[in-house]
Amino acid sequence: MTEAQELIRQAVIARADAYAPYSGFKVGAALLTEDGKVYTGCNIENAAYSPSLCAERCAFAKAVSSGERQFKAIAIAGAPEDEEALKPCYPCGVCRQVMQEFCDPGQFRIILRDGGDIIEYRLCELLPAGFTL
Repeated sequence: MTEAQELIRQAVIARADAYAPYSGFKVGAALLTEDGKVYTGCNIENAAYSPSLCAERCAFAKAVSSGERQFKAIAIAGAPEDEEALKPCYPCGVCRQVMQEFCDPGQFRIILRDGGDIIEYRLCELLPAGFTL
């Protein structure tokens, strides 16, 4: 199994823990550090909507709060709760900006499923003019 396939597998597993009673759209993410650790996350919705947390930011929060600062890739799997996550589930703009904060945009990989295939993007392709200081 390739690194990308393993990350997708872990994202699919993380998706099972998603709390999505409002949208019914469950997302899982698996974030790979430069030293090979994987932190998973799932979306967590809230009735007030804006406090909701995307799976990607959940994984980043777990990793950063554990002292991690160097990341290699993230896999994302999402779909309505009654469907298998086979279509690409792109990160939202807020998640892309969080990735920009911690990752090298030219190197950090975003891994998605497309049917039985895996597609990959570099962060700079999905956020070509990310905000930095």
